[in-house]
Amino acid sequence: MSSSSSSKSIQTQVFLSMTLQQKLFVYLSAVFVSCLLLCDVIGGKTIRTPLGPISVGIIPFPITFLLTDMVNDFYGRKGAQFLTILGFWMAVLAWCVLQCSTWLITDESTYFTQPEFQKIFGGSAQLFLASMISYLIGQFFDIHIFQFWKSLTQSRHLWLRASGSTMLSQIFDTVTVNVIFWTWSVSSDPLSFLAQLPSSARWHWIFAKIGREYLIKLVVVMLLTPVVYMLHALVMRVLDMQPVEAEKWIVLKGRSISLSNLRDSE
Repeated sequence: MSSSSSSKSIQTQVFLSMTLQQKLFVYLSAVFVSCLLLCDVIGGKTIRTPLGPISVGIIPFPITFLLTDMVNDFYGRKGAQFLTILGFWMAVLAWCVLQCSTWLITDESTYFTQPEFQKIFGGSAQLFLASMISYLIGQFFDIHIFQFWKSLTQSRHLWLRASGSTMLSQIFDTVTVNVIFWTWSVSSDPLSFLAQLPSSARWHWIFAKIGREYLIKLVVVMLLTPVVYMLHALVMRVLDMQPVEAEKWIVLKGRSISLSNLRDSE
């Protein structure tokens, strides 16, 4: 047998040795990263809602909440943290590639002119940095609260740990991205419409925007609750998987600390 055919045989065996649980994690990670990247790519377009203009990125973004909770429940804290870091680095890679593509010289035969391409795919460093900071804060807070409530309820009340952790984490996410981006925009562009407003009116505009976005996310999270139960039932019955055991927590110096975190720090 040649070395090339032997190598292919080994690669086939490695793939076939993957369990359904491992393959599910790959699928969940792929969908999560795709939705996360789509949020950044299409986020520049706003749509009309009864509450005012909202970024169209709100469409794929709720799916990331759902998948984070799925991974957190069936693969534990480490799996959810891995998914979060993976999404972060893929977003960095995508942003770098998009920036490089906008810097390259445009040929005359191109369908999009350079200004058109730059406007759609260029993106601002301020917005990307603000979104990544808020993403990491929101995700890690979500993971922590999810595991805390799972332990507190002894793995009961799925709706509480899934929807509750997302509702709380999105407060941090929504506030962080808007405060960082808009305050940075004002300081870097004194001629922008927001910079022309008095300080009190400026903050009123920012927090009104935060309120609109969070309210819509809140509604979406509640609407997704039946989907959470449906996916859990599907995974448990079709793949015969069970959620991982709830972490054990202790109270140390007035603080609730996960025993898994204590082991990791040793």
